[in-house]
Amino acid sequence: MIYKPILEHAILIKRYKRFLADTHHSELGEITVHCPNTGSMKNCWQSGWDVWLQKSDNPKRKYPYTWVLAKNEQGEFIGINTHIANQLVYQALSDNIISEIDDIIEINKEVKYGKENSRVDLLLKHQDGVKNYIEVKSVTLKEQDGFGYFPDAVTTRGQKHIRELITCVEAGHRATLFFVVQHTGIFQMKIAEHIDAEYASLIKRAMNAGVQIIAYGAKITKTEIVLDHKVKLVL
Repeated sequence: MIYKPILEHAILIKRYKRFLADTHHSELGEITVHCPNTGSMKNCWQSGWDVWLQKSDNPKRKYPYTWVLAKNEQGEFIGINTHIANQLVYQALSDNIISEIDDIIEINKEVKYGKENSRVDLLLKHQDGVKNYIEVKSVTLKEQDGFGYFPDAVTTRGQKHIRELITCVEAGHRATLFFVVQHTGIFQMKIAEHIDAEYASLIKRAMNAGVQIIAYGAKITKTEIVLDHKVKLVL
C-alpha cells in the first residue's frame, strides 16, 4: 500500500490525551496532529524521534495531519496508525498471499456478529461455504528481550473479541486472530501475559477451541507499507 497523500517528515515533541501529539514540521513549525492509536504505545515514541505525517483532504478536520510512522533510535520503523492493519490484511487476503487462509470467494468488512454486540474486522466466505471470522490486531510493542508483545495495555475489548471468536468456532464456523506486526525490528512475538493475564488466558482457551492464530509482519518505508512475511508466534 503506497501512502497517498505522501507522508511529510516532522520531529516528535510529545504524545498526550491518547489521540493527540505535538510535532515540529520543517515548513509549518509546531503543529498538533491526530494520533490514531488507542493503546499505550509503550516504546513507540520518544521526544525528538523522526515521525511522518499524512495530511487529510477533509477541510472540516480540526487537526489536518495524522501521525503515521515513527522511527526509533535503532532506525526501526513503527506503524502508528492501527487502522492500517485492517487494510493490510484485506489486501493480503485479496492477493492470496496468506498461505494459512485460502479458497476465499468473498470478503466483507466490519460485520456485526457475536453475543457481545461486536463487529468483526473481516468476514470471509470460503469455497466450501464455511465462514471465517477474522479479528485483526496491530503489534507495535518491542521489549528489551527483542520480542514483540500484544497487548501493550490491558484490553477488555480485545478480551471480548477472543470470546466472540471462541463462540464462532463452537457454532461450527472458522475463526482467526490475525496479528499484524507494524514494527521492522520485531521478528517474533509473544502474548503479553505480564501486561494482561486475562487476555493470555483467553488466548489459551481460543487455541484449545480451534481458533486459528497467525502473525505477519509488514515491510515499512517512508513511501509504502505492505504485509509480506510471517512472524514467529511463540505461545
